[in-house]
Amino acid sequence: MTTAQAVPLGALYEYDETAWLEAMSERIRLGRLDELDYPNLAEYLADMARRDRREVESRLITLISHALKWAYQPDQRSRSWKGTIIEQCQELEGLACQGVLRNHAEAVLAGLYPRAIERAAAETGLPAETFPVACLYTLDQLLSADLLAE
Repeated sequence: MTTAQAVPLGALYEYDETAWLEAMSERIRLGRLDELDYPNLAEYLADMARRDRREVESRLITLISHALKWAYQPDQRSRSWKGTIIEQCQELEGLACQGVLRNHAEAVLAGLYPRAIERAAAETGLPAETFPVACLYTLDQLLSADLLAE
């Protein structure tokens, strides 16, 4: 905490984000709300929300591309593909099981589908036209164990 006290909070945010977070947390814990770095705190919280949305999007693209590979190249299925599908499902369930991130996942699913096709085509060697133009899956279907049905 010596760094946090030696450097003004605004500068600390730029210099050492972790120290700044600790300083913010400590001030909140102590009820010293008048000492919070509100402009940077607002920016940081908005950045966290954007990061969460990007993570949901990234995991959806990975999950959809692997689901397509699983469905369109059954003879190439591997434990690695299965592991990736399970991992992405588990992580998405944790992130987007309810609330804003679930709504975001449902809202962006169709728009992310072309990126998943591009990735699946690159990884399988199949032409992009092999895959349906519209997304085959709802969010619930993607998060279902049925996704791995033989």
